[in-house]
Amino acid sequence: MSRKLSAAHRRIACQSRLFASLPAELSGLLLDAAHVVRLDRGQILFQHGDNATAIHVVADGWMKLYRIAPSGTEAVVGVMTRGQSFGEPIALRRAAYPVSAEAVTGCELVAVPAHVFLDLLKTHPEAAISILSATFMHLQGLVEQIEQLKARSGAQRVAEFLLELCPPGADSATVVLPYDKALIAGRLGMKPETLSRAFARLRGLGVRVNQSSAAIASVSRLEDLAQAEAFGAIGRVI
Repeated sequence: MSRKLSAAHRRIACQSRLFASLPAELSGLLLDAAHVVRLDRGQILFQHGDNATAIHVVADGWMKLYRIAPSGTEAVVGVMTRGQSFGEPIALRRAAYPVSAEAVTGCELVAVPAHVFLDLLKTHPEAAISILSATFMHLQGLVEQIEQLKARSGAQRVAEFLLELCPPGADSATVVLPYDKALIAGRLGMKPETLSRAFARLRGLGVRVNQSSAAIASVSRLEDLAQAEAFGAIGRVI
C-alpha cells in the first residue's frame, strides 16, 4: 500500500543522511515525487537480485537488510530504523540489489523514485554532494560494524547495542528490545546461544533481560565495558 507524504514523513526524511546535506528547495522537489510504502511485519520490500528503482528512508519501524548464504544461513547486513536511508548508490546505478529487505515490525517507508533523483542530478549537479555524503556515512558504518565484529567480545557488542537504546544522559534505564533476540544475534554477528551467554555475563553489571526489555541498573558501568580495549580490562569491569 502506498500514499502521499505527510508533513511528519517529510520531516523525518529530511533528517536522513540522504537529505541532510541537500538544500531545502531540492529536498522539496524530491519529496514531492516520493510516496509512502506501508509494510506489515515479515513483508518483503525487495529481494536480492531485484532491479533497484527507488531510494528508501525508514519513517517508522525496523527494516532488516540481509543475504542468504549458499548454506542457507541468513547473514544480517544491517537493521535500519527511523530516519535512516538505504539503497542510494544501487538505485542511482539502476543496478540489482545485493541484499534483500524485510520488515521486522510494521513499517512505513518514504520511497523516492531513482529516476527523479537522477533527473535532479542532471539539472543540479550540486545534489551529488548528498549522495557522496550518504555513501561515506554508509561506508563508515560498515567499517565500524567490521571493527565491532573483529575487535569486540560478545559482551561488548551487546553492551554497545543496549547503550544505543538508552536515553541520552540516563544513569539507569529500562529499554525495549526493538526486535526479537534471533535478529539481535544476527545483527551482532552471533549465534542465539552466544547472545544468551553474553546477556548472562552482563548480569554482573546489573543488566536484567526478559523477553522484550532490558533493565540497566548502571549505564556508566555498561559504558565502561563497551569502551574496554583488552580482555584484561574487560575482566576488571565484569
